[in-house]
Amino acid sequence: MGKVKIQVVEDEIVIADNICGILEKLGYEVLEPVINYSEAIEQLEEERPDLSLLDIQLAGSKDGIDLAWKIKEDYDIPFIFLTSNADPRTVGRAKELSPPAYLVKPFNKDDLYTSIEMALHNYGARINPKREQAEDNVIIKDSFFIKDKNLYHKVKFSDILFIKSEHVYVELYTQSGKKHLIRTTMNDFVESLPKNFFRTHRSYTINLNYLDTINSRYVIISNLEIPIGKNYRDDLMQQISIR
Repeated sequence: MGKVKIQVVEDEIVIADNICGILEKLGYEVLEPVINYSEAIEQLEEERPDLSLLDIQLAGSKDGIDLAWKIKEDYDIPFIFLTSNADPRTVGRAKELSPPAYLVKPFNKDDLYTSIEMALHNYGARINPKREQAEDNVIIKDSFFIKDKNLYHKVKFSDILFIKSEHVYVELYTQSGKKHLIRTTMNDFVESLPKNFFRTHRSYTINLNYLDTINSRYVIISNLEIPIGKNYRDDLMQQISIR
């Protein structure tokens, strides 16, 4: 599967660049920011984003609320309003669209992340009301099946070298050199793993069967250094029976 692709419609370049930087750090794929209604429509047609962040106050005759109506009617993707203007009239116009989120500037990274994840979750629940999103990936015996569009790709647990967390995703690194991307958190994913997997760091989980070298700071698997967090070090040493 690919990363969630996000459109940013914001006519203040400094603010747009800051938002894009935050989104990239959170692990999303971010399109080049656009500044008005017509540019946004052109980008929607060409790039087909999964979610739009819309500044309400845009230059030109049509603002972010006009754009939201167009998105709702013709593109059916979730959108989130961004604004520094929370006056009753603006809020009233926005409420008619039942937006999944309405962020008032300045907002922080956690506010943005929570709003995006809730918007995507609610959208997924609306289009698939009888299916939980977690069912997109399935465990059968000794393998993990990763859904990508209409296909399920089989990844054996025994082939996974290690797992790296990228905030809203985890990446599976395999013996063959392939990398698989899954939209979930490390905390949720490790619950599905067999006992030979061990978390060495808040961002890394390793397959102990491929452990080549270890010291107090890192382990080496397939010539790659993987850090050991201080909160995980003692448990790891005990796990591999080092005293």
